[in-house]
Amino acid sequence: MSFEHIIYSVDAGVALLSLNRPQALNSFNEAMHLEVREALKMTAENPDARVLLLTAEGRGFCAGQDLSDRNVAPDADMPDLGLSIEKFYNPMIRRLQQLPMPVICAVNGVAAGAGANIPLACDLVLAARSAKFIQAFCKIGLVPDSGGTWFLPRLIGMARAKQLALLG
Repeated sequence: MSFEHIIYSVDAGVALLSLNRPQALNSFNEAMHLEVREALKMTAENPDARVLLLTAEGRGFCAGQDLSDRNVAPDADMPDLGLSIEKFYNPMIRRLQQLPMPVICAVNGVAAGAGANIPLACDLVLAARSAKFIQAFCKIGLVPDSGGTWFLPRLIGMARAKQLALLG
């Protein structure tokens, strides 16, 4: 299968899923969500895949949701961001957690918003010196999503998780 927004391959037991929208810091739009969903399904069903390596192309890992994908005309209804969480992010996080193999996330550059929380659902996170994890939700008036409110307190403690969530 050919993908436009991700790179996917399986070689020598390693399934590689690389986010590939470097011009947008690998932020998610609907098309990339659908491609990641398909790649995770293919990985789960592939008996040759023994590990998943999740990474990204370019100078950043993932800037979360592509907010330009949500621009609406002034007279149009506001986009339902909760629907996006239910339809895309929550199923992706659950799928990562339920894969029958280890999931390794290699983070390069910025990982912001959902992009900072997706690695938390993985079994092992490797961060380059250039990696920066930013809980940017408070800057746009949202509660941390993509498993952030579940994983972060369990990994770094409640006080540090609150500091990151409230101060970005």
